[in-house]
Amino acid sequence: MASDDYPDDLRYTKEHEWARVDGTRATIGITRFAVDALGDITQVDLPKEGEAVVKDAVFGTVESVKAVSDLFAPCTGKVVKVNDPLGDSPEYVNEDCYDEGWMVIVELSKPEELDGLMTAAQYEEYLKEQE
Repeated sequence: MASDDYPDDLRYTKEHEWARVDGTRATIGITRFAVDALGDITQVDLPKEGEAVVKDAVFGTVESVKAVSDLFAPCTGKVVKVNDPLGDSPEYVNEDCYDEGWMVIVELSKPEELDGLMTAAQYEEYLKEQE
């Protein structure tokens, strides 16, 4: 059973991104662990609608008071929607990384890639192993 920090309906990467699948689309963001590690997020740079993202490749960056971190795509597809409010209000990622703070929505071109992502329980176990 997952905690509130890692919802059960998401799939997770070792790079601390998440994907929420709805049919042929996946909403992508960063996990509570990543948010806590980064500290206050001051800027988010994301791809534009229509751009392609490739699994495990960099698709944007998140800048915080501590560092600039790359965002790695958990799946391959075309960006169909960008969370534009993050441009003016990157703090949404800190406040609510799973809802208001999502990054992009991707039309999946290889849905089978999602099978390689971790469940919430697997992700929490992975985090314990990294301590």
